[in-house]
Amino acid sequence: MATAAKTTVYPHIEKTDGVRAGKPCIAGTRIAVVDVAIAHGQGYTPEEIQSLFSSRPLTLAEVHAALAYHYDHPEELEDYLRRSGQAEEQIAALKAKAQRRQAGR
Repeated sequence: MATAAKTTVYPHIEKTDGVRAGKPCIAGTRIAVVDVAIAHGQGYTPEEIQSLFSSRPLTLAEVHAALAYHYDHPEELEDYLRRSGQAEEQIAALKAKAQRRQAGR
């Protein structure tokens, strides 16, 4: 017998069309969960992350909610990093092409 999938609600986290491309963000800000997860991965403590972003100080509950969301959805960070890496590669290729064009003039 199959059971229905449960939807977990993350207080302080919302997705809004048109804000950060619909990425999950801390409610009322443009600070994406992925931003918090990356900062934490770089060694920042939750207490340091509270004042890391310029929009406004975050509450510790907001930081922990973002981290909880991230730990439940690690594939979103992996996807973001993969797409960022692809974008960086495309930009580097375009720069190289432009440099070759300028060198040929």
